[in-house]
Amino acid sequence: MTDMSAIDASMPKDPELKLTTPSRRRERAMSFGILLSILLIWTGLTNFGSIPAYVIPPPQSVFQWLIEGFRVPLSDASSLWYHTGVTMWEAFLGFVVGSALGIAMGFALAHWPVAERVLYPYVVAFQALPKVAIAPLLVVWFGFGLDAKVLIVVVMTFFPLLVNSIAGYHAVEEERIELARVCNASELQIFRHIILPSSMPFIFAGLHMAAVISLLAAIVGEFVGAKAGLGLLLLQYNNSMQMGGVFAVLLILGVLGFLLNYAMQKLEAWFSY
Repeated sequence: MTDMSAIDASMPKDPELKLTTPSRRRERAMSFGILLSILLIWTGLTNFGSIPAYVIPPPQSVFQWLIEGFRVPLSDASSLWYHTGVTMWEAFLGFVVGSALGIAMGFALAHWPVAERVLYPYVVAFQALPKVAIAPLLVVWFGFGLDAKVLIVVVMTFFPLLVNSIAGYHAVEEERIELARVCNASELQIFRHIILPSSMPFIFAGLHMAAVISLLAAIVGEFVGAKAGLGLLLLQYNNSMQMGGVFAVLLILGVLGFLLNYAMQKLEAWFSY
């Protein structure tokens, strides 16, 4: 049985650069200052400027929409909680499936160079197709339910993980793999102790992109055809010129995108630890 500790020790471990407490406080103060400046400018232009409410609603109107929407119980189909949950569930399922398929196929293609040279051009060609054009086809084939939206998310999150997994696999130094083979390590041990850890920075770079893309893809699917979700609300509010509702949904999407990125940062830090 091969002891992989010596091989693991040869792997470069970059120390995590941690900011000092004053630096973190300074950055947080700057971020809060930017947010406060945006709110002040927004309030000034919409309440005391010449911008009408049907173009850009005042902040108090947007916050009123949020309060009224989130005050409704989750079980009510008109609740913002309900529509947010639908969109997040679609994004989550598609993100998990698309990321898993992208990582698995990326490693498989990188492991077999012939398969990579033969199949990769077709994958790139499929990725070049506009997803807005593919979304209506998926809705026609799978209906207005959950399946079509999840498939749209899968299609849009698959490619970043595929490309980054291939790049991570090829970034592994061949000398380390040869050293492991000299030590009689199995292919599974080489993958687990060398290839996978070395590829994690590339994979997480793809996951960061895919996490945000999954949310956008769910909205695209709901634009095409949906019975619930933030994308459906966005269309309804926009068609009825309810700009307060439109900006409320956009604000929710912005917060969700921030939370997804924050969650991926924490997950990456946990794996690195």
